[in-house]
Amino acid sequence: MSKVSVVVSVYSKDRLRYLLGCIYSLRRQSVKPFEVIVVLDPDPDLIGFYRSRLSGDVKVVVSDGFGLSNARNAGVRNARADVVAFIDDDAVADVNWLENLVKNYEDSMVVGVGGLIKPLWENGPPAWFPEELNWVVGCSYKGLPESRAYVRNPIGCNMSFRKSVFEKVGYFRSDVGRFGKKLLAGEEPELSKRISEKMLGSKIVYEPSAVVFHRVSRDRVGFRYLFERSFYEGVSKALISGSKRFSSKMLSTEDEYLKYLLKVAVPSRLRRIYLIGNLCQLMVLLFSVFAVFSGFSIAKLTNTLAFGS
Repeated sequence: MSKVSVVVSVYSKDRLRYLLGCIYSLRRQSVKPFEVIVVLDPDPDLIGFYRSRLSGDVKVVVSDGFGLSNARNAGVRNARADVVAFIDDDAVADVNWLENLVKNYEDSMVVGVGGLIKPLWENGPPAWFPEELNWVVGCSYKGLPESRAYVRNPIGCNMSFRKSVFEKVGYFRSDVGRFGKKLLAGEEPELSKRISEKMLGSKIVYEPSAVVFHRVSRDRVGFRYLFERSFYEGVSKALISGSKRFSSKMLSTEDEYLKYLLKVAVPSRLRRIYLIGNLCQLMVLLFSVFAVFSGFSIAKLTNTLAFGS
């Protein structure tokens, strides 16, 4: 069975309590990680804070630059195992998380595996929030496969890749993706698309039995956050699809998701629109789709956020 280095990125002192919970869940795994790597932004105050509070069985690494992609790249470069897994600092792993991820690597053509991300709502799930939009809060959403399947890319809070992949296709792009509290995304599909183009025949697996639980704070449950996250999702897709490297199939996953919304999610609520919950969720779905298209269109038209050649 493959050995796994688990990478956790941290950018704020406010997240110590959640990070300790995450690390505790990693220590309890049925298949123990080869190592746990905590990657910090290059902030001297942050570095001193965490180095004085983390025990010796955790490897602390300082990123070369700010932002999630730079942090993940630093984790990969310092990893000593043949598989590198990623989990968010405010998530906790099910006891069988690594075991269920790693079993997929018995197939030599599998180069990446992601799992199911369940939300841990701070105040319970709002009645107006549809499960189809769980991606807004960094979790698996209704519309994903319900059983093991091959996918374009995993979701960053619960994913893994063979370390050799990065040596062959390069690392996460630092000009795409999350930077502190800026809500850009897209580093996972961008990397995964490079993998599919440069490693013909390779497979990325979605394994829903590999579960992590992701905290959803109160500040992520509101229309302002919903709009901003949806808008910047659109901007991110424009950045990726605007690259000359990629074919028109780059957004095929998004096309399938949109078809699911139009054929399943929206009609199911229209059939019972007399229920206030269904009406609210329908309006929220349409609001999010509008925000995504707005971000995508504005980024395309202004060309001020060009992806680069």
